[in-house]
This record gives sequence, structure tokens and C-alpha cells, in this order.
Amino acid sequence: MISYSQSGQLNEVIDHFLTPFSAVTVERIWVKPVQPFPFPWTSDTFFDLMPECVVEEAIPLQPLHFKSSDYDLIVIGYQPWFLSPSLPVTSVLQDKAFQEVIKGKPVVTIIAGRNMWLNAQESVKVYLKNAGAKLVANIPLMDRTSNLISAVTILHWMLTGRKDKKWGVFPMPGVSQQDIEGSSGFGEIVLESLQNGNYEGLQTRILKPGLIKIPTDILFIEERAKKIFRIWAGLIRKKGTTPAKRKRFVTFFKYYLLIALFMVAPVLLFVYNLLIAPFTSKLIKKKKEYFCGLETKA
Repeated sequence: MISYSQSGQLNEVIDHFLTPFSAVTVERIWVKPVQPFPFPWTSDTFFDLMPECVVEEAIPLQPLHFKSSDYDLIVIGYQPWFLSPSLPVTSVLQDKAFQEVIKGKPVVTIIAGRNMWLNAQESVKVYLKNAGAKLVANIPLMDRTSNLISAVTILHWMLTGRKDKKWGVFPMPGVSQQDIEGSSGFGEIVLESLQNGNYEGLQTRILKPGLIKIPTDILFIEERAKKIFRIWAGLIRKKGTTPAKRKRFVTFFKYYLLIALFMVAPVLLFVYNLLIAPFTSKLIKKKKEYFCGLETKA
């Protein structure tokens, strides 16, 4: 079990997921950057990470120590940052020693985040495939509130470090406590496959309870936003040749993102849901099935 959790939410998810594994030897490895990221974040620090997250540039990590070179199952826990795996997890997936450990092994991924995980998991799929690992299940746990509300609550949590109700009015940020504790049910399903040594159909059993769903608006946004993020990442890295210039372009991106999220996206989604989605329901269903699955496009 290898993971990186900045706020601690993912650690709590994994604790519950591992509850059924009490009779199994579990090795837990916590990924630690050489230069730790702050929590709570400052706005400038968080948005300044966007370009490197999007281009998936590895950062230095503290050494990873594996007690064995032969594991029955690898579980990777991570969060998406800017529609990509978090920088620490991206760095692990690019680590040659880790790639050797997972080669030929079954892998389960567990994600805890706000609500957008599709692009991040696509990147993870490719890393695993290139390393010769076999993805056998993916368990994404997301904030179930609406996109705009979850954006407000996650910014509140991220910038204050307080996982509470903003102004006493908004819902709690992040994955609900019910879903966090319910991850033990997914652990039971995975444990059964581990004990049987058979992971065929595991993802189908993970999806069967109906707890993992992709809202159509999230699918719409994710299919377009990553391309835009790549443009901004390239622009910032190319034009931000000094700290002052980089800060200026990062600030432009931050305000662009806030305007796009709170003003532009709602209008586009309204038009999409009114004029396009009703006539493309079969295609939308097919796309959701793909993203909930394990195959890669490449």
C-alpha cells in the first residue's frame, strides 16, 4: 500500500479500506517529498504548481524502502491535482525502482478528491501499462455535492486547513464521512479477489453497488479542461522566465480559472444539457463506461 495524502483525508480512506485486511500482512509506504508541500496552502503556492502538475514533472522524494520485491497486490492511493496525479504520486510512478516492484503485479488504485479524476486516472493507467503492471480495480471517492459548491468548500478547506462548514452554511468539504467509512466495503471486495488469487471481474464488482458514478457535467468539463490546462502550462513555463514574470502569468491563470469555473462553465453546461446531451445519451453512456473501466485508449 503506497500513498500520498496532504490533508489526511486519503489516509483516513485507506485506513477504512484496509479494515478487512486484519489477517493479511500489509506494508504501508507513505510518499514524502524532499521539500514538503504546505497545508493549508497559500493561493500563490497552490496555483504555482499547475504547470509542473500538468506536464507531470517529477519532484525529488525521500527514499522509498520496500521490504520485499515480490508483492501479491499493490494498492496506490492518490489525489488529482489540476486534472493530473498529485506531483508526489506522479514522481513515484516515474521511479525506476517502483516500476520494477509493480512489474507484472496486480494494482488497485484508490482516489480521494473533489470531483474530477478522469484525466488523472488516464495518466495513471498509462504509467502502469508502461511499467508492465496490471490495473485490476479503480476506486474513486469524490465529493458528491455540485461542482460549484464543492469548488467553494474545497477552497475553504485548502486555504484555511479547516474541514468545516464555511460560514456555517455550506456543506462539509471533501469526501463524505459516510463514503470514507464505507470504503471498508470496497476493501472486502478486493480482499476476496486477493484470497482467491483471481482479479477477473473485480472492477465489475466494485461498480455493482452503484456508489461510483460520473456526473455528465464532470465528463463534459474534463474532456475539455485538460487541453486548456496544457496550453496554460506551456505558456507559463515558456514566458515565466523570471520569478516575477512567472508569478504574473500564474495570476492570470488563477483568475482565468475562477472566471471559467464560476461564470463560463455554468452557461456552457446549461446549453450542453439543453441542446446536446439529450441527443448523445448513448455516446455519453459509452464514455462513462470507459472511464469507469480499466483499459487505456493508447
